[in-house]
Amino acid sequence: MANPTRREILTTAAVTAGGAVLLQAGCAVAQPAGVTTAPAGDGPYTLPKLPYAYDALEPHIDAQTMRIHHTLHQGAYVKNLNTALAALAAAREKGDFGAIAKLNRDLAFNAGGHVNHVVFFNNMAPTGAGGGGEPTGALAEQLIADFGSVAAFRAEFTATAAGVQGSGWAVLSYDRLLGRCLIYSLLNQQDLHVAGSTPLLMLDVWEHAYYLKYQNRRGDYIKAWWNLVNWSDVSRRLQAAKA
Repeated sequence: MANPTRREILTTAAVTAGGAVLLQAGCAVAQPAGVTTAPAGDGPYTLPKLPYAYDALEPHIDAQTMRIHHTLHQGAYVKNLNTALAALAAAREKGDFGAIAKLNRDLAFNAGGHVNHVVFFNNMAPTGAGGGGEPTGALAEQLIADFGSVAAFRAEFTATAAGVQGSGWAVLSYDRLLGRCLIYSLLNQQDLHVAGSTPLLMLDVWEHAYYLKYQNRRGDYIKAWWNLVNWSDVSRRLQAAKA
């Protein structure tokens, strides 16, 4: 199942999620009343709830984009991840690995798509209710140690997000082997990933993340997104990465 194109997004502007609410173990968080999720198919992974309503991030990210992004895009990655895992299990059962290259690509792309969105959505919170402001404590100290200042970190992360060619992500990660934070870009959902590093903060710069509101103005989207960053979530991820 291919992810929706820009045209499909624009023609499904009024989409609403239906069906049962599905939670992924370990990723589910409390969700406001009235917010639903779409079924993501049979398998071990399901579409987790968001920790806020679809309209909670306005005016920076609109409700329509959030609903489509969550139910259609992340939902498709979850469904296709389950499909890839089932196909790999069938290949092992038969001892037939003739399609292993494709199956491995499907697994990496869709697992990356699902995990990236779990981090991305939980990295955000409504402005004034956990979103925005500045990092503090151990996180701020780490950013200063690794990038010189919080302002320098912001500038580098912003430039990385703006510079992604085509579809991809900007990532702040912590690498235990190197003992420091890194900023890098992902192409698509997985290419250029630094093996062993733990993502702390992720920004989706695929067009589906912002096109309905910002069209081709990626820079405006990135600037607005900083008002939503949940630094408490980023701090928890850093603490866990170092544990």
